Amino acid sequence: MKFENTGIENQTVELSRLDDVMERFGFVRAAQWDYERVTYDRKFQIKGDIFYLRVQGYAVEGDVDSRYALIKLLTPILGKYYYPHGVEYGEDEHFPSSLVNQCQTILAQVKEELDKIQD
Repeated sequence: MKFENTGIENQTVELSRLDDVMERFGFVRAAQWDYERVTYDRKFQIKGDIFYLRVQGYAVEGDVDSRYALIKLLTPILGKYYYPHGVEYGEDEHFPSSLVNQCQTILAQVKEELDKIQD
């Protein structure tokens, strides 16, 4: 499921500042990066099912492994985890409305923080 028009997509943010903001809202980057891309995940577990809210981005300047990179963010997505296959993001997936609402709230808060550091 894509979260369109959150205001997060297409923002560009310096990587270290982005890491700080995302960590405050429970997102983990861990080893999910390469030299050009980053992925932040927030895990939710509801009645035995596991879901991931994912925010991805790519470097428009610098490298992710360096001390400096400017990251352009993509549209946030929500997926459901299936063992052993991985996370599915398809339109056929069912997401609890309470989870969707929670994700929208989190993304709005992330946008608010990103707006603060852009000024």
